[in-house]
Amino acid sequence: MTVVCEIAFVVPAKTAASATATGLQRSFATLPGLAWLDLYAPAAQASYDPYVQQGSASAHLAMLAFASPEALAQAASTPAFIAGLSRLSAASCTAMLCVPYPVVGESTAAPLLAGFSYVVRYHRPADDEPAFVRHYLHGHPPLLSRLPGVRNVMNYIPMPWHHAEGPPAADYMLGNEVVFANAAAFDAAMVSPVRHELRTHYRTLPRFTGRNTHFAMDRTRLAG
Repeated sequence: MTVVCEIAFVVPAKTAASATATGLQRSFATLPGLAWLDLYAPAAQASYDPYVQQGSASAHLAMLAFASPEALAQAASTPAFIAGLSRLSAASCTAMLCVPYPVVGESTAAPLLAGFSYVVRYHRPADDEPAFVRHYLHGHPPLLSRLPGVRNVMNYIPMPWHHAEGPPAADYMLGNEVVFANAAAFDAAMVSPVRHELRTHYRTLPRFTGRNTHFAMDRTRLAG
């Protein structure tokens, strides 16, 4: 099991990328039980999804991974975690279960190594949220795993956890992430027949009226 704590935060204009990374490392890299710490920043290279054009992500993400909900709770109770949230002026702090799905031809999910991620989040509400989540998880990951060049497919299921001294949790029903070597590999996948199959499946999802966001992001491993 992997539990992640996603912290969304806005980086002031003209802040150097190295300064953002260094700040996260100082705040979170030595937390007890931390498995890894990743920084997601709006992608530097332009990319193109024929069905979704939402521009650049408005926020950066710090993704802190732990082996269990208990490990997250222990780390989140430390002064270092609380101070780190305060320094970031975080907009949301959300706990999710990370469920990897192996890409086609593999029996197990590969380690997360490539640096280009397409980060997708489905926001509440839905007419029947459990039915929406079941339908998505049953049909979408197998299709995503067939995208040409895809390295990783990960699903994120929100957990009922909120940090008492932090910002609210995001209103996610579900999250997803597909990982590629670079923007060129992602663009090639987006013009494949599988991308059209994914859109067809999307149209069969139970009705929801919340936002669904799709952002290309560059991921950097900072610890772990």
